Amino acid sequence: MLPEGLKQYPAAAALAAKAGSSITGGKHEFQELTIDVDPAQVVAVSKILKNELGWNRLSSITCVDWYPRKTGRFEIVYLLQNTQTWERLRIKAAVDDSATVDKLPEIDSTTGVWAGSNWYEREIYDMFGVSFRNHPDLKRILMPVDWVGHPLRKDFPVHGYKYSYKSE
Repeated sequence: MLPEGLKQYPAAAALAAKAGSSITGGKHEFQELTIDVDPAQVVAVSKILKNELGWNRLSSITCVDWYPRKTGRFEIVYLLQNTQTWERLRIKAAVDDSATVDKLPEIDSTTGVWAGSNWYEREIYDMFGVSFRNHPDLKRILMPVDWVGHPLRKDFPVHGYKYSYKSE
């Protein structure tokens, strides 16, 4: 549900009217609007924002690791822009650290809505170990294919693991 103080902002009010049950929180700080959404609804919210509310540009997607927190450890952050009004909007979806040896934390891919999210999601997968369901080509983009671990996680060793490249 949209916090009461955010109803004065047209973008927040419009999103609440279309997808109110998908909103889990939000804030307006430093002249920036942030809306927290249910991670299971990130694709639906993205479609509404792009197709109905005019947020037609995805500027970036990034991830924040809140280690040692397990619930909502990873925040996937979508930075959007409306090129008609030049407004900016930040959407966040918290992903739990449900990782096991065979399974990484997951969220749905937004590549079906924002074609440009493809490489951002691959980078997050590679660096943070968050998997994107239904991604068309989810594989490492920055690290070697046989690299073990995800270097931008806060629990990754500062000096890395002892690693030997195949070419050595």
